[in-house]
Formats: sequence, C-alpha cells, structure tokens
Amino acid sequence: MKCKICGSLVDKFEDKELKKFYYHCLECQLIFLDSGFQVSSESEKKQYDQHNNTLENEGYVKMFNDFLDFTLNGTSIKSVLDFGSGPSAVLVELLKRRALHVEHYDKFYQPKKVYENRQYDLITSTEVFEHLAEPKEVLKLLSKHLNKNGIISIMTLFHTNKKDAFLKWWYRRDPTHITFFTPKSIEVMAKDCGLKLLRDDGKRVIVLQKI
Repeated sequence: MKCKICGSLVDKFEDKELKKFYYHCLECQLIFLDSGFQVSSESEKKQYDQHNNTLENEGYVKMFNDFLDFTLNGTSIKSVLDFGSGPSAVLVELLKRRALHVEHYDKFYQPKKVYENRQYDLITSTEVFEHLAEPKEVLKLLSKHLNKNGIISIMTLFHTNKKDAFLKWWYRRDPTHITFFTPKSIEVMAKDCGLKLLRDDGKRVIVLQKI
C-alpha cells in the first residue's frame, strides 16, 4: 500500500477498539482508514442529517468567525466558494455578512456544481477533508477554480503524528472520518496542486495560496 498523497510506502496498524485498520505514512504523516471499513454514502448522509449546527449556536458561529478572521487576515477577497457547505450553510451566511459574493456546493445538500467554469478569490472547505477518500484529487480540482494568487482555507483537526495518541483520539471515532492530516500532510499535497503554504494555526486551520 502506498500513500495517497506522496506515494511513499505506508505502515499498517490496527485500532483494536474499533476493529479497524489504518495506514500511516512516515514521510508526509497522512493517516487514512483502510477502504474496507469506509461507510456507504447513504450511511454518511444519515450521519450528517443528525448535525444541528445553526446560526443560533453561538459556539459554532464563533468557531467559524475565528476561522474567517484567521483566513482573511487583511487580504482582498471578493468572490468565495464554500465547498462542502453542509445542511445548514452557516459559513455561507457569515461570509455574506462580510459583504462577500458567495456560492456554495455540497454533494448532499447543494449538489449543483456551481463552480464549473468559474474561479474565485477564496475557497473555504471546513470539516470536509477528513471525509475524503481522495483528498489530493479534490484539492487539485479546487486549485483549478482559484484566481491567480487566490487562497484555499481548510479546516480539519490535525493529528499529532503519534499512533498511541491517535488511537485515543475522539476525532477518529466518527465513522465518516477516514483521512487525517498534519500541516505537513497538507503542505506536501498542496505542492503537487500548484499551491503553497501561507499559514496554519497548528490545530485545525491551514491556508494555501495558488502559485
């Protein structure tokens, strides 16, 4: 088995508690679930349908506003695509409140591919990449829809690159979470997609720019 991001050989290990197998790349630090344990699209949607994240949830809104503050950081942005907007599209509303032109896509809740034949100054993707079986292919697609010097901001919790800690990590317990990153994982992936690292917060947000 080879790494989905860098092509290096990976180390297979077992999660005895959940009775699943994962692969760990020692080069780029990616961890991903064996495909035999991935849930169906139907089960995935049922999991998302249970989410109750709305504008009335102050903690959820604060998380997104903090994400936007870190992402925008004084940059000049006019057009935005929110990729993977979810059932309630809270981030879309918060972007609009900042006087930005926003379009959004979600494979379950907003399946029309509005981004086709369009380019954007900013693409946001929050709590999406951990669900992707082929994250590099998705990042390549998003990069094609960025304007020159445009940015992509990704939110996904980073693992510590330690297997013992990973096996105790609550984030892996969600059955729809199948791919796990460190900032290094995403930076390595970004280089092959025509992107460079601008900044990350060391916890869950990383901002990339089109070269």
